[in-house]
Amino acid sequence: MFRRLFIFFAFALALAASLAAPAAAQDAADAIVRLNRLESQFRQISGQMEQLQYENRQLKEQLRKFQEDVEFRFQEGRGGSRPSSPTTTPSRPAQPPAQPQRRSDLFDPSEAPDAPGAPRPLGTTAPSAPLAADANRPMPLPGGQLAGIGDLIEQDDLDGAPMDGGGHDRMAALPQGAMAERPGPSVAATSVGNPRSDFDAAYASFSQKQYDQAEMGFRRFLQSNPRDKLVPEATFWLGETYLQRNRYREAAEQFLNVSAEHPDTAKAPDALLRLGISLNGLGAKDRACAVLAELDRKYPQAPAPVRQASDREQKRIKCS
Repeated sequence: MFRRLFIFFAFALALAASLAAPAAAQDAADAIVRLNRLESQFRQISGQMEQLQYENRQLKEQLRKFQEDVEFRFQEGRGGSRPSSPTTTPSRPAQPPAQPQRRSDLFDPSEAPDAPGAPRPLGTTAPSAPLAADANRPMPLPGGQLAGIGDLIEQDDLDGAPMDGGGHDRMAALPQGAMAERPGPSVAATSVGNPRSDFDAAYASFSQKQYDQAEMGFRRFLQSNPRDKLVPEATFWLGETYLQRNRYREAAEQFLNVSAEHPDTAKAPDALLRLGISLNGLGAKDRACAVLAELDRKYPQAPAPVRQASDREQKRIKCS
């Protein structure tokens, strides 16, 4: 009987041990996994610490070099030499910042208060002379620099009246058919945004002897189309509107503009002829003769009507 009880207890213990073995094995596996994770985290933290230590050493080295460079520059400014190490630099008293030296070529108003360009107190400068109003002088045109006719005509030579004749003699000097060089369409009151149409509308006004309207049309064309190929011709006819109304100075400015700014255009010889007529109308006979002679010299191949009109004008005003 005792033998049976011993066998029973042994069997019970073996059964309990077999049941407890899987749980113990699972706990051991979990512990191993946790240890592996802790070891991996420890290695990562160690690597980060080494990286931080390396960067810290780099920063210290850069700081040391910066201190040496600053000390070298400071010593160089005082005539010294670069120290071997920032730790051996002797202490110095703080020096005041050096004052910048003023350049010798700078203008000092306090040294010469009456020199040109020196500032003046408000209210002590004489006002400029007012500009004389000249209602008949045309506005500057874009697309070409108006030649200063005042430089060509000296006021001392003008007696205030034309030397030879009025509009009838002047018209006789122009080439035959000058007024009918090109047909024009009906008059347009406003710009249509097309350069050719604007030009034709202004010329139509001119052909109908509406010179004021033609002047405004050509001027509007030149202001709106400063680079158009019709600019020389429009400038010429603008001058012609002045010439037809005996406004010789404005006419001479426009014709001189064509001759000076567009000397190779078809209208250049005719512009020189009109310039000579305008100058004679202003009373500048000598300069008118010089311009007409320049026409014969500069444009020997000018159209026959232009050359014939130039000859008639030179004979009429008795050029030598």
